[in-house]
Amino acid sequence: MRVGRSDLIRAMKIGLSIVVFAMCAGAARGQAANGPGLVPADYQRMRSVVQAAISPDGKFVAYTVLRFDRPGRPWPQLWVLDVASGKSTRIGGEQDVAGSPVWSPDSKWIAYAGAAEGKHGLAIVHPDGSAATFLSEASGTNAPLPGTGAEITWSPDSKQIAFISSTPGPETAEANGDPMVITRYMYKPDASEGMTRFNDNRRLHIFVVDVASKAVRQLTSGDTYEHSIDWSPRGDEIVFVSDRSPETDQFFNYDLFALKVSDGSIRRITATENAEYDPKFSPDGKMIAYRATKRGLTDRETTMEDTHVWIVNTDGSGRREFATIDNRQGAPVWSGDGRAIYFTVQERGSVHLYRQAIDGTKAERIIDGAVSAGSESVSKAGAMAYTLSTPGDMGELYLRGAGAGASAKQITELNKEVLAGKQIAEVEPFTFISNDNKYEVEAFLVKPLGMTADSKHPLIVNIHGGPHGQNGPMFNFRDQAFAALGWATLHVNYRGSTGYGQAFADAVFGDQDGNEAQDVLYGVSAALRRYLWLDRERMGIEGVSYGGQLTMWLITQTRMFRAAIPIAGISNLISYNYMTYYNQYEQMEFGQLPHQDDLMNLMWERSALKHIAGVATPTMLMHGENDNDVPIAEAEQYFIALKDVGVETVFVRYPREGHGIRESGHVVDSLNRAIDWYEKHFPKGAVEHASPAVP
Repeated sequence: MRVGRSDLIRAMKIGLSIVVFAMCAGAARGQAANGPGLVPADYQRMRSVVQAAISPDGKFVAYTVLRFDRPGRPWPQLWVLDVASGKSTRIGGEQDVAGSPVWSPDSKWIAYAGAAEGKHGLAIVHPDGSAATFLSEASGTNAPLPGTGAEITWSPDSKQIAFISSTPGPETAEANGDPMVITRYMYKPDASEGMTRFNDNRRLHIFVVDVASKAVRQLTSGDTYEHSIDWSPRGDEIVFVSDRSPETDQFFNYDLFALKVSDGSIRRITATENAEYDPKFSPDGKMIAYRATKRGLTDRETTMEDTHVWIVNTDGSGRREFATIDNRQGAPVWSGDGRAIYFTVQERGSVHLYRQAIDGTKAERIIDGAVSAGSESVSKAGAMAYTLSTPGDMGELYLRGAGAGASAKQITELNKEVLAGKQIAEVEPFTFISNDNKYEVEAFLVKPLGMTADSKHPLIVNIHGGPHGQNGPMFNFRDQAFAALGWATLHVNYRGSTGYGQAFADAVFGDQDGNEAQDVLYGVSAALRRYLWLDRERMGIEGVSYGGQLTMWLITQTRMFRAAIPIAGISNLISYNYMTYYNQYEQMEFGQLPHQDDLMNLMWERSALKHIAGVATPTMLMHGENDNDVPIAEAEQYFIALKDVGVETVFVRYPREGHGIRESGHVVDSLNRAIDWYEKHFPKGAVEHASPAVP
C-alpha cells in the first residue's frame, strides 16, 4: 500500500506548491549565512504536519509528520498525542515510514499504512505504540485516478477493516510484455509518479480483513476501480466511489455506490453527469455527505469548476447541494452528533474552515485569517484536531476543545529550533484592476530582509500552476530564502485562480496565454509603481506547470525579465494535448476537442513555441524525465527553439521525477541552479534609468 494515497497524497499535492516550490529552497547555499533569515540549508531540518486524526473518545490524536531529511522524496512518520499529558509517541522506529491513520470506533486501535512485524502494508497499533500488528499486504496502482479519498475504514464494531488494494487488469500482461502492446487510451501513469513510464493497468478493489484472525476476503472485482471508502455506522454497507461509465479512460465521471458487506452486491446511489468525491456517512447512517461538481465535463487533473459539499440520503433520495459558498470546498467532516458538517474553503489565498448546521442555517467560519487549515477531525463530543500553516511556519498540529466558544491550542512546534533567531519576511497583499477593467486581481508581495531607506531589491515573479489554484500569504520556504538574499517575490492570483468565486475561475476559459498572462504583467506593473524600492533592472520570472507555461509565454511577449526558469511548462498546446496522460484538460479549458472547428489554429496561436523569435531572456528549463502530465518533450521543443533563436539557455532534466521536482537532492540542486542563474544575469547594483514596467 502506498502510504497516504488518500489524505497524505492530497496533502502532498497541495502539493507541488509545498514540495516543489514552497519549500524547494532547501539548498546547500549560504549567501545569507550571516544574515537574519533562513538559509537554504535549513530546509532539510524542517518538518510539517500534514494529517490529523482525533480518536472518537477525544483522548488521543494521531498525526503524520512529513520530513525532508532523506536524499529521496519527502517521507512521513506517524505520531500519537496523549491529550491529557501532552506527550507524543512515535509509531515505529526512527526511520520507519507510516501514515494515513484511522481510528477504530472504540478508540483502542489505529489502523495505518506502514511497517509492523517486519512487513509493510496495512497494520494496526495501540495509541501508546504497543502491539503493532501487520494485517495484510496491500498494493496500489500508478493509474491516473484523481481525487481518491479514504483507503481504510473500520466496521462499527471495531472487529473488521475494509481497505483498498489492487489486482492485475486484463491488459497488464500484454502491456508489460516484449513487445509491449498498448490498448488503453490512458496508457500512461499518474502525473506525479515519476518512477515508471506506463500505466500498470492494475485495478483497485475493496478487501476486508478480520482483525482477530487476519483472514482477508476480496469484496469487489472486475475492470473498474473502487476507492474512497466509508463503512456505514449500521454495519451493513460500505460506500465507495467508482466510474462505471463505458469509456472511463476518455470521460471522467465518478459516482457513489454502496457495497453490501454480507454478499458483495452493489447498488448505485448517484447517477449524474458530474463527479462525486469523498463520501462520508452521517453518524446515524441515514445520510452521506460528499464533494461534487455540476458540469458534464469535469477535468481529470485540474478542475475549472469548484467542488462544493453535497448531501444525499443513504437510499439515493434527497440529493442536494449543501454548502453554497461561492468558492472551492474541501472534503466534508461530520460533527460527532451529526448535526453539522465541517469543510474547508479556499478564500483569497488562504484556506479557512467552516461549520454549517444540517438544518440549513448559514455556514459559520470557524478558522479564518491568513492561514491554511486542513485535515480537520472531530471527536464524538466535538473536540477537533487539525493542521494549520501560517505566514510564519509550515503545517503544525492544533487542537480545539468541544463546545461553543472553545479555544484552540497549537500542539506541535516542529520547527522551533530551526526558526529560533530567524527573521521571517513579511507578506503584503494588494489588489489592482485588470487590463480589461473586468476584475480586481489580488497579488502577494514577499518583502526582502535587510531593507534600508534607499536600498533597491530584485524581484522574482513566481506564477502558480493549475491554472485553477491559488498562492497566498502562507509560509513559503523558497520565498523566505530569496528574502534572506535581499530579493522580493511576487505571487499574482490571475484570473482562473481559485478562492475568488466561480466566475473568476471560469475567466480563463478559451483564453489560455491570454488575459491571465496580462494579469501577471499588470501585477508586476502595479508592484513596481507602489513599491519604489523594487529594482526594475533585476527581475526574474519562474513557475511550475501552468506557471511554467505562462513563464514560457510571457518571455515571448516582453523583455522586462533578466532571467527565466520555467519548470514543467507547456510550450506547444497541440503536441501537449496528444502526449499528456489525460485528454480532458484542453477540452475542458476550451470547450471542445482540438480537432473540432478552428480550435487547433487558436491553440497554436496561443503556444509559446510559435512566438519563440520574440524571446531574448536567458532561460533555464527544468523538467522531470518521467513527467506524464506535461511530457518532457514540451521542454525539449522549447530548448531547441531557443537555441535556434540564439538565446542563452540551459536544459536541466531530473531522472525519477514526474510532474514537478520532489526528491530532496533534486530540490536542493534546482534551487542552487536557480539562484546562480538569477545572480549571473542580474546587473550588479541598482540602475538609475529603468526600463518600462510593461512593454
